[in-house]
Amino acid sequence: MTLGTIVGLGVLALVGGTAAVLEQQYRRRPGNGLEVDQGQWQCSKLNDRQVQLRGTLTFTNTTDRFEIMIPEVKVKTKLLSKASLQGVTWKTQTQNQHPDTPSRPDQYWYAYIVKAHKQTQLLITIDMEGEPDDLAALQTAWLRVQYVAYGPGGRTPRTHHVIVPLQYPDPQVTGTWRLGGESEANPVAKVLPIYTHLLTALDNPVEVIQRYVAPHAQPGDIVTMGETPLAIMQGRYHHPSTIKPGPLARRICCYFLPTSSLATACGMQTLVDLVGAPRVFFAFVGGVLLRLVGQRGGFYQLAGEQARLIDDVTGTLPPYDQFIVLGPTQVEQVVQEIEQRTGLKAAIVDVNDLKAVKVLAASPGVSQDFLTAALRSNPAGNADEQTPIVLLRPVSQS
Repeated sequence: MTLGTIVGLGVLALVGGTAAVLEQQYRRRPGNGLEVDQGQWQCSKLNDRQVQLRGTLTFTNTTDRFEIMIPEVKVKTKLLSKASLQGVTWKTQTQNQHPDTPSRPDQYWYAYIVKAHKQTQLLITIDMEGEPDDLAALQTAWLRVQYVAYGPGGRTPRTHHVIVPLQYPDPQVTGTWRLGGESEANPVAKVLPIYTHLLTALDNPVEVIQRYVAPHAQPGDIVTMGETPLAIMQGRYHHPSTIKPGPLARRICCYFLPTSSLATACGMQTLVDLVGAPRVFFAFVGGVLLRLVGQRGGFYQLAGEQARLIDDVTGTLPPYDQFIVLGPTQVEQVVQEIEQRTGLKAAIVDVNDLKAVKVLAASPGVSQDFLTAALRSNPAGNADEQTPIVLLRPVSQS
């Protein structure tokens, strides 16, 4: 081997090694690491014809040393109501709340630099006007905060969704108790679906139970919460517009039943983002091989529990019918906290209209057979009943 060849190989090795190091460092970079919270909100009745919603969102630079700029911010508001919105008008106004720059009266958003681990805020005011009955029918404000993050990751337009309840039902109002069991002649429990406000990422599951369940519960009762409402309160939902399906998701989603939440590219990509492309690929291959020997459901077993829990769009009540909702996390801790703070035994469940009941977590001593029998008729419903919690009272203590 000549000296020139050795030098050439050394140069190639140096260039290749440098490229590999740069690529590795690039992949480790946080990009435009900017996070937005759900904000703090207050809804006030100004008079019989006017209601005002005010909230402050916080933008946080989560990187260790990069500066992230926010050159543009816009907010679009959609109101949801039990009645027509024809007689209701609303106006959305924004003001920057930069810590070192005064806000402008013309609502112009200063292009602002958020330094590493620093924050800035956006004040949003929504003025609603209409007849008293029309305002009383309002349920929810759905805000789409469109902003641009500008930094080491380039110029990245983003949309942050905030859902804010406008009405809260009276927790003292009792619903209708019914019998739950294998048959009406052989009930195992009295069942009370609990009506709540539209739950959002602003809510805490324990506080919701304290507010709506405590007035109707007695010692020995068991409170059950649906897995999807819990996931929503944990902020585990994404709008499909924020998901970029990759080659794997686009190719294998077509092999799932049309009714599956993994039968769309965005639904499948959600799973890929959760557990990783390698696991999804090998779960797909393994599922095919298991199906050849007569075993169904292999993909879901190999891909993990989240594969069964993802709900694609149209799976829940508005506006969540527009979102992909993931399965909840830390369900055992949630159950434990509910029991510690309320004194009620609890369970997180996944129930559908096909009489399938899956218990994700339950307090010690709570029988899964009892929960399955009591909830088999799906008293919480799968439509827009807005009863995410069900209180169970065993017939032995009724």
